Amino acid sequence: MPNRKRRRPARPIPVGRPEFGLAKLGVPRFDFRDPYHLAVSLTWPAFTAVMLGCWLAINLGFALLYVLSPGAIANARPGSFSDGFFFSIETLATVGYGVMAPTTLYGHIISATEIVTGMAFTAIFTGLLFVRFSRPKAKIIYADDAVVTTHDGQPALMLRLANGRLTMMSSANARLFVLLAERTSEGTFFRRIHDLRLQQSHLPLFGMPWTLVHIIDGASPLHGHGAETLARSDARLFLTIEARDHVLAGLVQDMKYYPVARIRFGMRFADAVTVDGEGRATADLSRISLLEPDGGTHPST
Repeated sequence: MPNRKRRRPARPIPVGRPEFGLAKLGVPRFDFRDPYHLAVSLTWPAFTAVMLGCWLAINLGFALLYVLSPGAIANARPGSFSDGFFFSIETLATVGYGVMAPTTLYGHIISATEIVTGMAFTAIFTGLLFVRFSRPKAKIIYADDAVVTTHDGQPALMLRLANGRLTMMSSANARLFVLLAERTSEGTFFRRIHDLRLQQSHLPLFGMPWTLVHIIDGASPLHGHGAETLARSDARLFLTIEARDHVLAGLVQDMKYYPVARIRFGMRFADAVTVDGEGRATADLSRISLLEPDGGTHPST
C-alpha cells in the first residue's frame, strides 16, 4: 500500500482575546478576502510590520525588473541591484532626484507602473492609518478581581470599573454574562451563556468608579454555586461596556473577562473615593483593585 502522509491536526484558533480561553476550528486565521478587517484588527506592531513588508516587497520587485534590462535606467551600473533598488524607492515616492532616470521604453513602462503602484499604496496606507487613529477607544480601568460578598444581607457578585479619562462620559450601559459548562438531564455536555441581571446597568454620567452588583438570589444562574462548583463548571464572566464620549463625539465600547480564578469569595472592594469638608469627591484609581475581607456574615451561595 502506498504510504500516505498524515495530516497534521488543525490547531484551534483563539476567539477574541487569547485569555478568553475560546477557540475555533474550520476557519482561516487570516481571511485575505476581507483585507480591511484584517488590517484594522492587527495590533500596531503587526500593522507596522505588514506595511513595511509590503513597501519592501514592492521595491524589491521593481528593482528586480529594472535589473533584468540593463541600460533601462540612465547612470545606473549595469546589473547593479542596489542602484535599481534605490531608484525604485525614489520612483515609488515620486521624488525623482534626476541622477537616474528611465531611458528606454521598457524603463518608462516599469517606472510608470511603479508610480501608479506607489500612489495606490500611499492612499491605502494613509486611509488605514487614519482609520486606526480615528477609531474611538474607551479608556476604562477595571478591578483585577470580581468579588462575591454580602450586600444588604444577601450574597452578591460585584465588579468595579472606572472612567480612566479626565473627561466625563455619559449614557454608560453595562451587561454582565456568565459562561457555564453544564449537562442536560440526558447527559449532553454544552456551554450556556447566562445574562446576570445588574441592580444598576445604566449610568447617566460616568466619571467616578462604578460598582456593578448582581444579587445571587433564587433567580440568579449563580444560585447554589460556590467556589468549587464554579471551578468545576469552568465559569467565566464577560462584561461589556458602552458609553458616549463627548470629546470623541462617538460611542466607545470595551469588554472585560474574568476567569473563575479571578472570582474572590468572602472579599469586598476597599473604599476608593474620599469626600473632603467641602463635599468634593476624589477617586483614587490606584485603589480600584484593592480588596479587604468581608466583615459581615457571609451567607452561603
